[in-house]
Amino acid sequence: MSKIFNFSGDDAFYHGGAAVYPSPKESSLFLSLGHHVDVYFPTCKRSRVTAPFIFTEKKKLPSIDVLPDECLFEVLRRLSDGKERSACACVSKCWLMLLSSIRGDETVISDPIPSLETEERSIQSTPVKPVDCIKKGEVVEVADTEAQDIEGGGHLSRCLDGKKATDVRLAAIAVGTASHGGLGKLAIRGSNRSRGVTDTGLKAIARGCPSLRALSLWNVSSVSDEGLSEIAEGCHLLEKLDLCQCPAITDKSLLAIAKNCPSLTSLTIESCSNIGNESLQAVGRFCPKLKFVSLRNCPLIGDRGIASLFSSAGHVLEKVKLHALNISDISLAVIGHYGIAVTDIALIGLQNINERGFWVMGNGQGLQKLRSLAIAACQGVTDLGFEALGKGCPNLKLFCLRKCTVLSDNGLVAFAKGSGALENLQLEECHRITQAGLFGVLLNCGEKLKALSLVNCFGVKDLACRFPSVLPCNSLQSLAIRNCPGVGNATLAIVGRLCTKLTHLELSGLLGVTDEGLFPLVQSCEAGLVKANLSGCVNVTDKSVSAIIELHGGSLEFLNVDGCKNVTDATLLAVTNNCWLLSELDVSKCGITDSGIVSLAGAVQHNLHILSLSGCSLVSDKSVPFLLKLGQTLVGLNIQHCNGVSSSSVDLLLEQLWRCDILS
Repeated sequence: MSKIFNFSGDDAFYHGGAAVYPSPKESSLFLSLGHHVDVYFPTCKRSRVTAPFIFTEKKKLPSIDVLPDECLFEVLRRLSDGKERSACACVSKCWLMLLSSIRGDETVISDPIPSLETEERSIQSTPVKPVDCIKKGEVVEVADTEAQDIEGGGHLSRCLDGKKATDVRLAAIAVGTASHGGLGKLAIRGSNRSRGVTDTGLKAIARGCPSLRALSLWNVSSVSDEGLSEIAEGCHLLEKLDLCQCPAITDKSLLAIAKNCPSLTSLTIESCSNIGNESLQAVGRFCPKLKFVSLRNCPLIGDRGIASLFSSAGHVLEKVKLHALNISDISLAVIGHYGIAVTDIALIGLQNINERGFWVMGNGQGLQKLRSLAIAACQGVTDLGFEALGKGCPNLKLFCLRKCTVLSDNGLVAFAKGSGALENLQLEECHRITQAGLFGVLLNCGEKLKALSLVNCFGVKDLACRFPSVLPCNSLQSLAIRNCPGVGNATLAIVGRLCTKLTHLELSGLLGVTDEGLFPLVQSCEAGLVKANLSGCVNVTDKSVSAIIELHGGSLEFLNVDGCKNVTDATLLAVTNNCWLLSELDVSKCGITDSGIVSLAGAVQHNLHILSLSGCSLVSDKSVPFLLKLGQTLVGLNIQHCNGVSSSSVDLLLEQLWRCDILS
């Protein structure tokens, strides 16, 4: 045995040539090593063994982690400083989750032990008060301090999207935001598939963020009533609640929200299959400050819920949106009677509403304060109901009607006569409205109507008829006609006679409009056009566009001739000579060349901020120096699909015009 341990040479067991133990007696020390010691001998150049000679043991955990959660909880709840709490939260996930589970009223502080000199000085200089008689080390609750913090807190906003939405992040937010103004708004959109947001994360927010005022949960299927009920218990200042695609949330947690959050002012529920009438009943009963309600695609919500909500909270509700609900005429009747404070209503996709519902709603005499009404995809809108709405809403200023194919000219004109305060009328996909209905509105709303919009109304067509001499509609300032294939020069001629105060003109996608019809219209605009949009009017040329620029160049701020292939450099030359206030110019897919860019850059006075040359194939690298000159004021430049501009020129523009957003 001694020979083995005294072996030396190139192949020595211990590298270095010397024996491990100089005395054979000491060799017994090697064999007497206990199992609790890690021993390691590094291998030499030519080791006689094929593996390191290692003895290992199981590592012991630090003593702090051996403590049960109950003990750690008592330690961590005494951390009153925000920096200390954040530092401890970084130690481990266990500590983070424990810290996030501590409520504000469970946090305690201990009076620090003062030195003898400090204590004597305080006794001599400060009179004794009852609060000063607390013994050293005695635990004091800080509920009053927390209440003051809640009152002035809620300044931070956090939004978690997709993979970022986890319980750990919510716990970190709950711990970290407490000392930085408090969490005021939280939005969770989607969730991590493997470890997404659950009730545990919401519990952390409920316990650590009492200042929460707005909560949005979108497409979070793993959150149930348990988590939302914790929010109700811990966040009494909640004002806005937005739930979308949360199938596990039911009336139970909404009832808790209604009872514990009296400051609730906004409620949005969308595609929540297990929320029904009981929730609306509770909200209407216990939330006296409720002002906004939006309900969409909730199959369990019916007439009973809507009726209870409006009968209880109709005197405070101001904005209501009902979309794709299984409600009938009864709900509209209740709204028309109890909605005395409602100013905005949107009714979309209500397939069970008939003519009677809109008629009763208009005759309920409760919508005296209604100023904005939007109705879309409701086949129950007829001439009779439309007329009743016009008479029953005397202060209505904005009306938007979409995809209502039953309404005809008679109902539209009757509505215009009854609604004396109407300022903005928007019609989209109302195919029974014709030229007679359009001009009937202009004649009957001539005193206050300021904006009129027609979109995809195929019934409006040019009619060969003589129009009587009437007073013009001096109030109309904005006219928009988009994608109405029947509108041509004849319609524009009559509009020009009636609407002499236009400042915003939009004629988009009108293939039947030419210079012959456009020129008289722009000549009759006495107030001066500020915005002109002729995109998609392929038969318009430089003649009428240049006329717009020459007549209204002193007031024109926006010009769009996208897709007008007959517009050339002559238009840009007119812009150079006449437009001093123009800030946005779109000549995409026009016949613009380098010469036009050169003339545009030579303007002495220009305020151009946005320039779009998309699809101008005749623009080449020769225009780059002049684009650089224009770039002194540009904040947006679109040169997409300009095949004549090389990639090197684009790189130069990106480098020089670093303040400008360039689309290439």
